[in-house]
Amino acid sequence: MPLHPEFRDTPSPTLGMYSRLQATSTHNYPNLTDDDGKAPKDSVVLPAYSTMDLVDKDPDEDDPWNLPELQDTGLKWSELDAKGKVMRVLTSIVKFILLVGFLYMFVCSLDVLSSAFQLVGGKAAGDIFQDNAVLSNPVAGLVIGVLVTVLVQSSSTSSSIVVSMVSSGLLEVQSAVPVIMGANIGTSVTNTIVAMMQAGDRNEFRRAFAGATVHDFFNWLSVLILLPLEAATGVLYKLTKIVIDSFNIQGGDNAPDLLNVITDPLTSAIIELDKTVISDIATGDPAARNKSLIKIWCKTENITTLLNITVPSAANCTIGVPCWVEGNKTWTQINVTETINLERCNHIFAYANLPDLAVGLILLALSLLILCTCLILIVKLLNSMLKGQVAVVIKKVLNTDFPFPFGWVTGYIAILVGAGMTFIVQSSSVFTSAITPLVGIGVISLERAYPLTLGSNIGTTTTAILAAMAAPGETLANSLQIALCHFFFNIAGILLWYPIPFTRIPIRLARALGNRTANYRWFAAIYLLLCFFLMPLTILGLSLAGWQALVGVAVPIVVLAIFIIIVNLMQTRCPRYLPSRLRNWDFLPRPLHSMAPWDGVIMSGMAFCGTRCCCCCKCCQKTEDEEKGGKERKKSQEMYDNPALTRDNEPLEAPKETVKATQL
Repeated sequence: MPLHPEFRDTPSPTLGMYSRLQATSTHNYPNLTDDDGKAPKDSVVLPAYSTMDLVDKDPDEDDPWNLPELQDTGLKWSELDAKGKVMRVLTSIVKFILLVGFLYMFVCSLDVLSSAFQLVGGKAAGDIFQDNAVLSNPVAGLVIGVLVTVLVQSSSTSSSIVVSMVSSGLLEVQSAVPVIMGANIGTSVTNTIVAMMQAGDRNEFRRAFAGATVHDFFNWLSVLILLPLEAATGVLYKLTKIVIDSFNIQGGDNAPDLLNVITDPLTSAIIELDKTVISDIATGDPAARNKSLIKIWCKTENITTLLNITVPSAANCTIGVPCWVEGNKTWTQINVTETINLERCNHIFAYANLPDLAVGLILLALSLLILCTCLILIVKLLNSMLKGQVAVVIKKVLNTDFPFPFGWVTGYIAILVGAGMTFIVQSSSVFTSAITPLVGIGVISLERAYPLTLGSNIGTTTTAILAAMAAPGETLANSLQIALCHFFFNIAGILLWYPIPFTRIPIRLARALGNRTANYRWFAAIYLLLCFFLMPLTILGLSLAGWQALVGVAVPIVVLAIFIIIVNLMQTRCPRYLPSRLRNWDFLPRPLHSMAPWDGVIMSGMAFCGTRCCCCCKCCQKTEDEEKGGKERKKSQEMYDNPALTRDNEPLEAPKETVKATQL
């Protein structure tokens, strides 16, 4: 920052320089003082350039990962009169009721979103599972688990399909383990979509996207280690087999239905699905292809009757069933089950003569609209409620560790809390999607959100274990073994990526991705499409082409990725050991090592879209400009609040009015 030549050697940046400035102004402008050498009352104090540093630097810009302080801009409780206190209490109660209502609508919209995805891609998911030859390939099984879970937006649904196939003998337990791993990855797409709804504020988006993708990185890194280990040794299969054989496990009651009791009245009035259709397609039932996923009859009754039929000979009769001959015909009896429809469903689409795809697209648009609206309103309400002392208390409770030497226990308690909360709501997607906006607004830190997410992975597997224990006796062992494979997979992942702080790599990767997506917000959509759609579809296509094609394409890409990672690490830590050409990536074309050229192209396309198609891009640009302008105005206001402050580029001179007065 330029200083006046006479002030450059001044040791003190504030008080000393200010006093010297007064002396200098008196020396250079003697007419501005009276006979005693004192400045008159109407004289103007000249600017002190040094104090500009006190407001020039925004502390929030130093580390965007610091949790923001939610300042209380209103009056303190002690300053309010009786009427003001009553209004404050009533306002808080109304805000809390609205928050609960928006959370309820948010959870219901997630349920409807899952139903919409099942209507759009449920039958395709069943067709994907039907190809048992592909499922025998562990890599193909993994990506099929990812794709199916993304299509149906529910790891519970995809896991139940796998259990049905295992129970019917169409799929072996050992082949189903990679599919369960893929389902664990696919379920994290929901909170990633939720994080993208906070793209309006750069720092909120940075934190929210990192809080969502830390789940992705944990799942992908766990798969990178455990999938090859499982394919080579079958460790999860053998471990769960030992557990199943060691205990005399009996079937129990159904899994507790806690959250659905609250949400079903609303979601059942919108849509009800017959999820057995997807399982029937996966198990090869030809009649299921012509069935609709939309449930029309909610109350039915099955009546079984004995029917006399003819068979070619007595050898075709079932042992223990009456068999007789009349004339030249052989008769026997069989049980025939007939379904009688008793009561029609009352949801919106029960009487609509629309195909599944049309209903699914309608619900998809509706649920996304409600999801975005509720999320925006929840964030606004939380920002208005979590202020002052309330924010301080909540942050201390959520983000403070236990005192030494028990600080390490805090993370494990957070894992237990995440598991318990997920067990209550019966959905890891709901729990992680609920904490994502809290990470975005700065109530929960990324370091605390990580163990909560790990606990959520555990919680969703315990629900599956209880559901498996309610299976019939003949399918109990296989169902429970699949659920235990899911459980031990997550336990192994936690042991790999949490106990030692150095191994908490998902936090560092999520932080790096959050920084990247904050600078280039369009990259979030690229990441979502690449990780959950394009890459799994590509691997699935190569698997269908044969293992030779998969190995021929995947091995060079993996080797190149490992080489790039190693070089990047050496560039930051020990560049002296690298050849001079590899100490940076400048020898490559700029689009291959920088996103700036791509950003220019994409922003130009968005600008064209804004001028030709819609006004969204203009609104976003306007918001960014207003945000920048607000910061500049804030700094300028801070300067002019103090009459001793002015701009850097303003020359040191006497005010014009005073100079004219002296000339006279």
